Amino acid sequence: MEVVFFMTLPGLVVLLTIVAFADQVLLRAGRAGLLPWRNAGRRGQVSATGFEQLHATFSQGKQNELRERRSSLVMRDDEEDGDPPWSTVDLAAGKAVIRPPKR
Repeated sequence: MEVVFFMTLPGLVVLLTIVAFADQVLLRAGRAGLLPWRNAGRRGQVSATGFEQLHATFSQGKQNELRERRSSLVMRDDEEDGDPPWSTVDLAAGKAVIRPPKR
């Protein structure tokens, strides 16, 4: 009977709350390694991830936010993006040097 309850939406919220509570208690007690979803390199709130996914189920905007967050994690963030490697701009001197690329 409990399995059927946890398959409903209120049951899912109760289950997420119980898991979040257990996660926080064991994390603060220094026993986070006992949980299967916590490893040595894992940081952050595991419970928040579950609640964000539940929120994304009902909100299209949250789904887009999570998708954008995932894509930004895999993209490189270089400071010299869009800057051709054959040009230099010195703003202080007011000079720009552009050399054609060598072939």
